Amino acid sequence: MIGSGQPKTLTAFYERVLGKPADTTEGDGEWLGWKVGGTFLHVGPHSEVTGSARDPQRIIINMETADVKGEFARIQSLGAAVIKAPYAMEGMPDFWIATFADPDGNYFQLMSPWKNE
Repeated sequence: MIGSGQPKTLTAFYERVLGKPADTTEGDGEWLGWKVGGTFLHVGPHSEVTGSARDPQRIIINMETADVKGEFARIQSLGAAVIKAPYAMEGMPDFWIATFADPDGNYFQLMSPWKNE
């Protein structure tokens, strides 16, 4: 869950990135949710949250994709703030990561699918 002082801006952003919400809760549509892989991401209002994230690196949402570079280009074209362009992990040339910030300053990353060896 991501609480926000500007939930309409944040939910509109995630709708552009993730598509149509899979879930609306609270009966009034203020909280919206997206199925992302095997989990849900919910976004909505929180009375104690204002402004940008003070420590955006504290919690980073990771989303796996087989096409980090392609999804990076798509999300960047939507106006997402780029924190770090796609790069391969040291010693892992097939494992890519890219980092963005949402309108509240929260970080989220695109990552190559994790392969447990």
